[in-house]
Amino acid sequence: MKEVKQIKIKKGMRVDELVKEMNNAGVMGGGRLGKAVDIVEAMVKDKDCKVFLGIAGALVPGGQRELLIEMIENKWIDVLVTTGANLTHDLAEALGYHHIQGSSKVDDSKLRKQGYDRMYDSYMPEKVYGSMENFFEKNFDTFAKCETIKEFLWEVGRLTSGRSMLKACYENKIPVFCPAISDSGIGLMIWGRLAKGKKININAFEDLKEIIDIAWTAKKTGVIYLGGGVPKNYIQQAMQLTKGASYGLQVTMDRPEHGGSSGAELKEGISWGKLDPKGSYTDLICDVTIALPIIVASLKDRL
Repeated sequence: MKEVKQIKIKKGMRVDELVKEMNNAGVMGGGRLGKAVDIVEAMVKDKDCKVFLGIAGALVPGGQRELLIEMIENKWIDVLVTTGANLTHDLAEALGYHHIQGSSKVDDSKLRKQGYDRMYDSYMPEKVYGSMENFFEKNFDTFAKCETIKEFLWEVGRLTSGRSMLKACYENKIPVFCPAISDSGIGLMIWGRLAKGKKININAFEDLKEIIDIAWTAKKTGVIYLGGGVPKNYIQQAMQLTKGASYGLQVTMDRPEHGGSSGAELKEGISWGKLDPKGSYTDLICDVTIALPIIVASLKDRL
């Protein structure tokens, strides 16, 4: 049994030094955050390990976009699975728009009249959809040639002039999967073209084949879940019938008692064959917008 080391703060302390202090304390949320950085460091440094990142929730509206791009560009991950909403907000920023600091106590009827969409206390200007309409109309013939969602998203990244997660994935050849792409603003843009009689033939099941191939042929796998939802489950099912992930980190605010995937503890995946019982893993109960900047800052010192 190890002693709980009391955290000591020094003037000018680096983020990684603070994280190591939290790790030395070793218990509760701080201890789990310290362990989380150790686990991600280990999976990134393990040359035999394919790292799968699943992201859900309002991460781009919450200011996490540059951190996610950096993780892609640094090749800390090998596969990205995301919600369509995060890609829509990513594209909005790439097209030159920005999310706005607001308030959760606003009158939403007035906000609607002013042309802003609200995600708690972050706003997005409604006019971004006009630019998206133009972007997808202009490039639709190119998108129509794509056979999988991954190919489609790489093309969106290639054709986007601004910095974006999708452009980073395309340039670094990081496979990006979005199994629920129709459940997003991007999905609406494609539907709008189809409603006018245009055609697109994308086989979503080919994406499933590819992510399963990556998981099943990897010597080792590691998973990072920022939020839960479809991205988490999509990665989890790719792990099924393998020897299970060797490393795992989940950052969530959801609870496990209702049986949903978003709040399910990582160790539950052992029963499905999705997590190696001997693996290194932790569940960090925390807002991703608090945890991710600390994790990335700490890793930048170590990697």
